[in-house]
Amino acid sequence: MAGHQYEVLLTHGVEQDLGSIYDYIAEFDCKANADYVLDRLLEVVESLAAFPERGAYPKELAALGIRDYRQTAFKPYRVIYRVIGQKVYIYVIADGRRDMLSLLARRLLGA
Repeated sequence: MAGHQYEVLLTHGVEQDLGSIYDYIAEFDCKANADYVLDRLLEVVESLAAFPERGAYPKELAALGIRDYRQTAFKPYRVIYRVIGQKVYIYVIADGRRDMLSLLARRLLGA
């Protein structure tokens, strides 16, 4: 499977997540750290083009019997995604210390 690439797509919600994370770090820490975190998160996202199946199932969803989504992380941020065919859809990038169950229910399950 060497050289096999998936197309990685960011949902609109994830673009907002990245902007919010960047703005928060830039405001409460510094712009250099915001740049660093954004760069690392984008590297994690881009790495999914090669090996999207490596991610674990989010525990909040697995507890509900939902195994359609996977996750990877740049601590403390979690990247929640789904592999459909040759595409990897990124649905959530959020601080894992948040109430992830309600965030995932809202974003993924429409609750």
